Amino acid sequence: MVSPKTRYLVFFQYWGTKYSGVMQTSAEQSGIGVQNYLEKAAQNLKPVVPIKFHISSRTDSGVHALCNSAHLDIQRAPGKPAFQERVLIGCLNHHLKPEPIRILSAYRVTNNFHARFSALSRTYIYRLLMGCTHHSEIPVFERDLCWAPPGGYLNVPAMQDAAQFLLGTHDFSTFCSLNSETPFRSPVKTILQADIQPSSGFLSHHYEYRGLQFWELKFKSRSFLYRQVRRMVGALVAVGQGKLAPHHIKELLEMKDARAFPAFAMAPSSGLFLKSVEYNEAG
Repeated sequence: MVSPKTRYLVFFQYWGTKYSGVMQTSAEQSGIGVQNYLEKAAQNLKPVVPIKFHISSRTDSGVHALCNSAHLDIQRAPGKPAFQERVLIGCLNHHLKPEPIRILSAYRVTNNFHARFSALSRTYIYRLLMGCTHHSEIPVFERDLCWAPPGGYLNVPAMQDAAQFLLGTHDFSTFCSLNSETPFRSPVKTILQADIQPSSGFLSHHYEYRGLQFWELKFKSRSFLYRQVRRMVGALVAVGQGKLAPHHIKELLEMKDARAFPAFAMAPSSGLFLKSVEYNEAG
């Protein structure tokens, strides 16, 4: 007798600096993905068949997640009941130690639910630090968690004006880095939110005298192209530095050519966080 499988939706977070990205890597590859550790931890559940995490949102090396999501199927030995969500969370987190990866929550879902394709939207934030004339001035507790663009300060109102050109439905070919999937994915995306707001740093109220300013850029869409957010951030920072004018964002969109993107305008991965993946309901 074969026991039925149970599908779960799990939400998890990770500090991405040490990983090659969220996706699984093979033994031949130099880095290790977050998925490798998730699936290794899941084998301690003693499933009948190996557990695979179907991750909703890909993130690159160095990119962090406040909350990513995945679905997984668990088939236990005959007679064994399905795991309760709290037991599943506790067991996975126990076996993920000491990795900076945590399961936040878990929900039983129907077998036709798909973490990637059922998602309504994804929200990313990018953390900028202004006031540093050299990268050595970045607070040690913010290392790998923000970007301090050269020059210190940025013209935020100009960046906010430029961000308005990104809102709505456009062909974002210019804002997509080329990879093996590029020919098979539509470059047309709809940006639902593109905000630039003041933020705060870790314990930054204890060193206000340094005059450092933290800002967050927030982008929301159903999905994004490869490195699209980092290109959008880099272009907006270039506007803030005076290297581009706000109207250049509109012109870059109209070019619809990845090769037209300025080489100096790619934001590093370290300031980027997947904030959330949104669904209608868990299941």
